[in-house]
Amino acid sequence: MNPILLKSGQKSSASLIVNGKTIATKDVREYYRDLETLKPAVKEAFEYLNKRYDCVVCEGAGSPVELNLMEKDLSNIYIATEFDTKIILVADIEKGGVFASIWGVYNLLPKQLKENVIGVIVNKFRGDLSLFDEGIRIIEKEFNIPVLGVLPYEPFNLGFEDSQSLMNYQQISKPNAKRIAVIAYPTISNYNDFEALIADPNVSLEFIQNNINLEGFDQIILPGSKLVIKDLIWLKASGLFNQLKTLKIEILGICGGYQMMFNNIIDNEAIEVEKPSTIKGLGLIDDDIVFQKEKIVKNDTYSIFGKNIKGFEIHHGISKKYPLSYEKGLIKGTFVHGLFDDEKFEIYKHETIDNFVEIMKHKLDTNKILKEICN
Repeated sequence: MNPILLKSGQKSSASLIVNGKTIATKDVREYYRDLETLKPAVKEAFEYLNKRYDCVVCEGAGSPVELNLMEKDLSNIYIATEFDTKIILVADIEKGGVFASIWGVYNLLPKQLKENVIGVIVNKFRGDLSLFDEGIRIIEKEFNIPVLGVLPYEPFNLGFEDSQSLMNYQQISKPNAKRIAVIAYPTISNYNDFEALIADPNVSLEFIQNNINLEGFDQIILPGSKLVIKDLIWLKASGLFNQLKTLKIEILGICGGYQMMFNNIIDNEAIEVEKPSTIKGLGLIDDDIVFQKEKIVKNDTYSIFGKNIKGFEIHHGISKKYPLSYEKGLIKGTFVHGLFDDEKFEIYKHETIDNFVEIMKHKLDTNKILKEICN
């Protein structure tokens, strides 16, 4: 969904992904130096959408008023300036300092953008919303910024955007639910793989970040990883690696986690390491993973583990013996994401989104927002 995406790599470098394709690996200085060459991709994406829709919502990233980086800010400042967009500030009250945040961001914006601010939304308010009535008065009368709504904190176990939001999931499980542990290494990825499990009352999900005893769980999942080798090294340093090698519990690996289960990970192309290297894996699957430069990116219907799955692949590593999946005894693994999604979960997703939107709609001044953006 991003015309330009940076995926973290070694040290200060990152993979530069433009319109879904990796075009280079750059460090931060190179990225900023070549910024002008990336603006056309952003402009093209906006104009494509703007021709086809009545309203385009451009979600920013990070703070729009990092003063030393404002000239280099594509997702906030460039979009808002280039297309003269209306601006809604969204302030997270859960983190504290909401008044300073609103006042500071608003008053540090360039004059043109400041004039385009139509109001602020206060997000993630816990408890009685009337307790913030005085806060609304202060923002509107003393800051002179309209408040478009105060949104209650509502659990929403879908669309996790990072590992921090993933750890804030809320689950209601049955007393006899299946206990599943997900190993949450530092660069865990593809959080949506677990949405269906979180929604299932017959599952009790727990994310493991240190070397606790895993023997009480019914299943261990090794999830996807942004940096497979780095997370494999963390797995060894944490002590979990040695546990996993000897556990007599079902272990399931997905993509990056699947690759960690092999004898070795061979990175002769230095995709994830500074120089060609071979890293020892868990040795649970009798083959090696070889990283190739060209990333496999595929969307398909797969027949895995006795069922048909509408899923996708996105990985550098390949196995000659087990190119898609492996299953033997307590060990299972696959490159395919979307294992747990089914028709029942799709219904759950639609109902959850509809209910969430309905709650938020009643807390937002949607008439004012529509009036402002349609002018």
